[in-house]
Amino acid sequence: MRFAMNKCYTKVLCYAIINKDYGNKTHKRVLKTEKGDAAMRYQLENESVLLSVDSKGAELKSLIGKENGQEYLWCGDEKYWNRTSPVLFPIVGRLIDDRYTYEGKTYEMHQHGFARDREFTLIHQSDCELVMRLQSDDASKAVYPFDFALEIGYRLSEKSVTVSWKVINTGEKEMYFSIGGHPGFVCPLNQEEKQENYSVRIGAGEDSVASTLLTGGYVSDEMEEYALGEGGILPLADGLFDKDALILEDHQAQEAGLVTPDGREYITLKFDAPLFGIWSPPKKHAPFVCIEPWYGRSDRVGFDGSLCDREWGNHLDTGEVFEASYRILIS
Repeated sequence: MRFAMNKCYTKVLCYAIINKDYGNKTHKRVLKTEKGDAAMRYQLENESVLLSVDSKGAELKSLIGKENGQEYLWCGDEKYWNRTSPVLFPIVGRLIDDRYTYEGKTYEMHQHGFARDREFTLIHQSDCELVMRLQSDDASKAVYPFDFALEIGYRLSEKSVTVSWKVINTGEKEMYFSIGGHPGFVCPLNQEEKQENYSVRIGAGEDSVASTLLTGGYVSDEMEEYALGEGGILPLADGLFDKDALILEDHQAQEAGLVTPDGREYITLKFDAPLFGIWSPPKKHAPFVCIEPWYGRSDRVGFDGSLCDREWGNHLDTGEVFEASYRILIS
């Protein structure tokens, strides 16, 4: 099958199984439905990349390099982690006891917020771009008392996809929120390889980085320093994630990538987020690694303030708009 250079293609899928065959590799995706509702899956492709996005959570579900047929995105196997690339909104990480207070009232919200489990509506579609929207409703305001619109976009350009976020305060009072990405990438690429022979490259421009440590999912006052090799290389040594995610705060780096045993960087993320996480499920030897740009994070141990006081939180006045993005490049 031939594709014209610099052309993009888009399609909507609304059936149970997708089969794609590239370079002798067949990729089969099963769409689960609930209460009889058909799952909506949208595809974008150009001469280099094929990606799929679900309407549920506006979640990226597949990222295939067409040159080699390689699936780069984690498949969501529940044995390890049943998600692929959820958006984290309106919180990133955990709240103390999964609760927060606002204007004297206590609300309950679980880790990473609710947007990842809500149905989004397609509002824009072109050859190279999709944009999906979630709007506040009675269900969201029961746990998050703000009027908002959240738009998530995906745009293809050559061998990259830009993931964009737009948060709009549609209400009449100041709103407080965090937002982040959580894409998981296949690592190792081949079953016969071991993850500990791979590396993550951290574009810090320094010979080490400092990670905030978690305890029980909350931020502690402890830090751990990791020495970087030439070019910012940190080996994915066995046990690296035994203490949970590595959390790099204060703009320590604006890009990170995964590197094969022979030194080839096959996935690169570029972002402007003030902090980001690197994670794989602790002590599971899971065959994927997440690189997560964040505008927010978990509460600190002992935190007892309100939603307005959360560290790394964001706020918008009435009618204001927050916009951010990150870029995934494959090679």
